[in-house]
Amino acid sequence: MTTGLETAILIAIFLLTSIVGVVTGSNSLIAVPAMFQFGIEPRVAVATNMFALVFMAIGGTIPFARAGKIEVKKLWPLLLLTAVGSIIGAALVGFMTDATMRIVVSVAMFAVAIFIALDRSKEAATENVSSLAISASYLGTFLLAIYGGLFSGGYVTMLTALLVATLGMRFSEAVASTKLLNVVSSSVAAAVFIWQGLVDLRLGVILGITMFVGGYIGGYYASKMDEVWLRRIFLVAVFALAIKTIYDII
Repeated sequence: MTTGLETAILIAIFLLTSIVGVVTGSNSLIAVPAMFQFGIEPRVAVATNMFALVFMAIGGTIPFARAGKIEVKKLWPLLLLTAVGSIIGAALVGFMTDATMRIVVSVAMFAVAIFIALDRSKEAATENVSSLAISASYLGTFLLAIYGGLFSGGYVTMLTALLVATLGMRFSEAVASTKLLNVVSSSVAAAVFIWQGLVDLRLGVILGITMFVGGYIGGYYASKMDEVWLRRIFLVAVFALAIKTIYDII
């Protein structure tokens, strides 16, 4: 159970990271380790964050949907694969110890931070997508959904790059598409976590409302954000928290 001050700090962290996370993804890489620092059990932190992510994903999807940037007919196979993969990933959390969950989070933080630093996705689209590329998008989406259901940190970031690389989407189109995919992933995983009794519902609702607001704001202003500086600031925060989390483990 967090104190009033700790909850207030978490609200501020979740609001800021959800605003930025709509564009960059990876907000869980900051939010979950921050929850660790307040003594929240790792599995409960991951599960409660996932519950709150449902609200952020919905809030971030609304502006893109209103702008007509999400093609559901094009995404339905990916939505189905995402649902199945997320169930598998979330189920795995129930078998992990708190120490193992900390290690998973720490490794993911470093891996995704390096991925963000090296990613060179271009604002380019193509109409000609081979069957091999489509198959790769299906496989990649399924595997990422397992990871997304397990933790979600960096899930949207990597999924965005996958859609650009395999389906020839523009970066803006991929960002919009991953919002809807993330609604499915986080909703399915959160349902599994609730069934396992891992979600702190009181804290989850508070942070969920916060993330809905942040997600909506981020989605609305997504096209106006300077992504270069957002990524630089984000990388510094992720590496710092990764080092702190591993220090706590040692």
